[in-house]
Amino acid sequence: MADAPEIQTVESGDDYYHVRFRDPDEFDEIRTPDWAANAARSVAEGSEVRTGKRENSDEWEVESVLIKKQAGEDTARNEAKRIVEKIES
Repeated sequence: MADAPEIQTVESGDDYYHVRFRDPDEFDEIRTPDWAANAARSVAEGSEVRTGKRENSDEWEVESVLIKKQAGEDTARNEAKRIVEKIES
């Protein structure tokens, strides 16, 4: 599999840092599947993963990761990268 994607943006919300890896406009469908959440929580408790599927593709790719705000932005970036590496490796 290819290297994990680079972080595009980190947005600060009320409860989470939204760490975006891919543009949501690239996908026809976006979901927050349980299997991805389980993998993410093994790295960062309470995190969520949004995955997207492109037109004419059966593959789901990580669009973004939500990390609890208490972690701090630097930690959120590092944990999000680890989550994507774990899921997409």
